[in-house]
Amino acid sequence: AGDGDCGHTHARAARAIQEWMRAQPLPPSPAHLFSALADLLLDKMGGSSGVLYGLFLTAAAHPLHNRSDLPVWADAVDAGIEAMQRYGGAAPGDRTMVSDPVLGDRASGEGPQCSAPICVSQLDALCAAAQALSALRSPGANLLTVLASAVQSAEAAAESTRHMEAGAGRASYISSAQLLQPDPGAVAVAAVLRAVLEGLQG
Repeated sequence: AGDGDCGHTHARAARAIQEWMRAQPLPPSPAHLFSALADLLLDKMGGSSGVLYGLFLTAAAHPLHNRSDLPVWADAVDAGIEAMQRYGGAAPGDRTMVSDPVLGDRASGEGPQCSAPICVSQLDALCAAAQALSALRSPGANLLTVLASAVQSAEAAAESTRHMEAGAGRASYISSAQLLQPDPGAVAVAAVLRAVLEGLQG
C-alpha cells in the first residue's frame, strides 16, 4: 500500500540499530535505552515511520524512569500510543497517512513549514498489543505469557488490515480491490514485538 517504501525504511532502521549496538555498550536502564533508540531512529530511519517510532519511544521512556515493575511496561506502551495519536491526529483503523506540521517539525527541525505526511498504520497493531499488555497490571502476571498474547493480538490486527480500506493518504489512491496485502506498518510492529518476545525467551 502507499508508495511501497516501508520495508526499505525498516531495514535501514534495523541496520542502524545493529551498528549502534556493536559500537557501544547498551544504556544502563530501559528508560535510557528507549530515549537513545528514539534519537537513533529519528536520525537514521527516515520517513514518517522514523518520526512515529521516535515519538513512541520518547513518550514510553517517561514512565520507566522511576519504576521497574511489570505494570509500568503497560503504562509505557500506553504513553507511546497516546503520543502518536496526539501528534498524528489518527486512531486505530485509519490505515492512513495524516499531514501534521508538528510531526514534520519534530522530524526535520526546520520549523512548521515542513508538513510531511505521517503514517499511522502502526496504531492498529500497537493498540491491539496494548490491550493484551494491560494484563501486566494484574497481580501475579507472567511477563512472557502476557507478551506472547500481545504478539498474537498484534499479528491478528496486522492481518486484519488486509481488508481495511484506507481513508486517506497514499494508500487511499489505490482501489480497495487492489489492497490485497496487510498494511506493512502494522506488520512491522508485530514483527518487532515478536522479536522482543523471542529475545526474552532466549
